[in-house]
Amino acid sequence: MRSHLLNDTTTEHYRRSVTEGIERVAAKLATTVSPFTGVTVDALAPRIDEIDLDKPLHDTEAVLDELEDVYLRDAIYFHHPRYLAHLNCPVVIPAVLGEAILSAVNSSLDTWDQSAGGTLIERKLIDWTTARIGLGENADGVFTSGGTQSNLQALLLAREEAKTDSLAELRIFASEVSHFSVKKSAQLLGLGQDAVVSVPVGADKRMQTVALAHELERCKQDGLVPMAVVATAGTTDFGSIDPLPEVAELCEQYGVWMHVDAAYGCGLLASVKYRDRIDGIERADSVTVDYHKSFFQPVSSSAVLVRDAATLRHATYHAEYLNPRRMVHERIPNQVDKSLQTTRRFDALKLWMTLRVMGADGIGQLFDEVCELAVEGWKLLAADPRFDVVVEPTLSTLVFRYIPAAVTDPAEIDRANLYARKALFASGDAIVAGTKVGGRHYLKFTLLNPETQASDIAAVLDLIAGHAEQYLGESLDRAS
Repeated sequence: MRSHLLNDTTTEHYRRSVTEGIERVAAKLATTVSPFTGVTVDALAPRIDEIDLDKPLHDTEAVLDELEDVYLRDAIYFHHPRYLAHLNCPVVIPAVLGEAILSAVNSSLDTWDQSAGGTLIERKLIDWTTARIGLGENADGVFTSGGTQSNLQALLLAREEAKTDSLAELRIFASEVSHFSVKKSAQLLGLGQDAVVSVPVGADKRMQTVALAHELERCKQDGLVPMAVVATAGTTDFGSIDPLPEVAELCEQYGVWMHVDAAYGCGLLASVKYRDRIDGIERADSVTVDYHKSFFQPVSSSAVLVRDAATLRHATYHAEYLNPRRMVHERIPNQVDKSLQTTRRFDALKLWMTLRVMGADGIGQLFDEVCELAVEGWKLLAADPRFDVVVEPTLSTLVFRYIPAAVTDPAEIDRANLYARKALFASGDAIVAGTKVGGRHYLKFTLLNPETQASDIAAVLDLIAGHAEQYLGESLDRAS
């Protein structure tokens, strides 16, 4: 079995095996005609259940054949132009190359003696990102597994920086359309979900700063402690960006930690045309970025950034076997000193390879394209009497629903939209997401693929309308 260990004696086996895998994936990508096959759980689960993991096949080609049957054939392919559902992006080739390299070398980014150059590359990318944000010379940060972990760590730092010993007094302020991880973080940090004050949004789905000011003042009058304000730069449902300069003013006035969740909107940091949409982010105390959303990186590639590097001490724990305190005085750079994780992949390499091959402008141009596509999609929806569209896009998200001409019952319209989404998914022709607005069911396009065209959007809208009309027709037949 030693022949399967990657080392100096097995490089040819490694080259041959990886090449076989790449050829399979390349062939699949080249021949994929829809984002999904429409396979059901009931159809796929038995194929996987019948595999006996205690009986290996002992042959890479045979295993790849099996993988084709249980995964590659029915995988959901985000690179397809009619995958329009969640915040999943097609990935750029330099990042995929980086993924292959980092997996093979298998550096762990917790300590210098496990990563060396990897540590310095990650630190360089953190510095690059904080400079793009404008956080200042004392800024720092660390790569994370994703936006949820970044938000958790940012709020942990805010909790520790708050001027109280009573967790029950602490309050977090976030818009009513902020990411669920804000409440989840409050729960994990011992504050409880009730510690999160939901701030209303306007018709544009941006936090109302007048309402935020009112809630901050009420918090003060009630003898409670405002711990953090979470402003969102790219809400998951609408792509809306909270008014960052005004939020920053209120945070400064009330002495509150300002966190910006830019997991989605961070692509604007590289934007050639629309960087000004996140003006004010430079005043944040902490920022979440997800490169695996709008920088076209493979999962996972994310970071949490802070204005004051000293605040990262709240995540520091020294273990004698790993990162003893003396290493700080010896100036040995251990990234575990900043991270909630210990063993951690060298995910930074993917972004490094991307920047070195494509440059920041190359990334930004791709993100600008999807933002402009969303405007085209919004115009299509606004001009189509079959659909109601909620808000003009700031980034690349469109929320809408089918409105039949002959049906006025909101509950029946809800069911038609739910059916249309489910039927579209089952067909495999396209994939769209869903959400609720004002208690009603809506559909959602999240546009992160520059290969998607306005014609794709128009075609998917026709498919949605067709499925909804089929449901309503069958519903009338059942009623009669």
